[in-house]
Amino acid sequence: MPAVGDGGAAFAAFLAEKRPLIEAFIGSHMPTPLAEELTSGDLGRYLYAPLARFTESGGKRTRPALCLLGCEAVGGDGERALSSAAAIEDFQSAALIHDDIADESELRRGKPCVYLSEGTGVAINVGDLALVTVTAKILRDGTLEPDVRLRILDELVSMEERTLEGQALDLGWARDGRWDVSTSDYLCMASHKTAFYSAATPLSVGAICGGGTDEQVDALGSFGMDAGLAFQLQDDLLNLVGDATSQGKDFRSDITEGKRTMVVTWAIEHLSGGEKDELVSILSSHATDPATLGRGVELMVASGAIDAVREYARSLARSAKDSLSGVELAGDTRRVLESMADFFVERTD
Repeated sequence: MPAVGDGGAAFAAFLAEKRPLIEAFIGSHMPTPLAEELTSGDLGRYLYAPLARFTESGGKRTRPALCLLGCEAVGGDGERALSSAAAIEDFQSAALIHDDIADESELRRGKPCVYLSEGTGVAINVGDLALVTVTAKILRDGTLEPDVRLRILDELVSMEERTLEGQALDLGWARDGRWDVSTSDYLCMASHKTAFYSAATPLSVGAICGGGTDEQVDALGSFGMDAGLAFQLQDDLLNLVGDATSQGKDFRSDITEGKRTMVVTWAIEHLSGGEKDELVSILSSHATDPATLGRGVELMVASGAIDAVREYARSLARSAKDSLSGVELAGDTRRVLESMADFFVERTD
């Protein structure tokens, strides 16, 4: 039986412990110009500095920490996973910079999006640099054996492919004004777009760095898929019914942007007649006024969607813990992983 949840305390402590190590590595391994004769200052201004500023403004560094956790879970030295941890953070940077352009977002991490501060063309190029750096960090890590580097790169490429598939569905549904997206469709999209790079791949790659067995790598990946999807569902909930003060201008932005979340698909499937039409109208209107956004949430609550999604996220956390049953894990890492599942569904920001 899984241990009684700790509300995420052990995982939060792990994040706090590892963050300085991760920050130091990321800061000392930012990409730089290849040729000094080209550094008149313009390359820094138009390419390297914008990426450095964006990366430095990163959040909790959860994904890099998961790489280290996956490595330690199989008995490895977490520092062997630092290049992979930083590479996944680079992918996160690329995805967010490009996503903000596609979504026409205004703020990211409390600051204007890169495409607004630097221009769309420059922002696309900065995001592309982050993507290239994903591969470069692994290829240039001489502390990893060649076969390990190749295996990590294969995992990272698969992660990128799955994320792009999820993004294609998300963008395509929005472009075509699709409101016939089912809850099953959404879960498939979110699994691809979020779960792989948010949890499954960081843990699996970390385990590979640590010399884990195939059983350990697979179990940690399965754990990460369930936990990563739960993370996304909690994100969706917080945007609608979380703390408005802590979220600021992003609060209920999912309604403004007409995002197809599990809350939305569930609500549309369970509302009927005028209420269903009203919700679709609100989601299609790009509304920003609090009253309209509040009415949208009222309809979702009335459909039972908020409670259903919250319970499904918690069931995913339980499933994640179950996937570790019978798998040998080193030290205290099982408790930290189980705490992580709790953290993903109990966090408030």
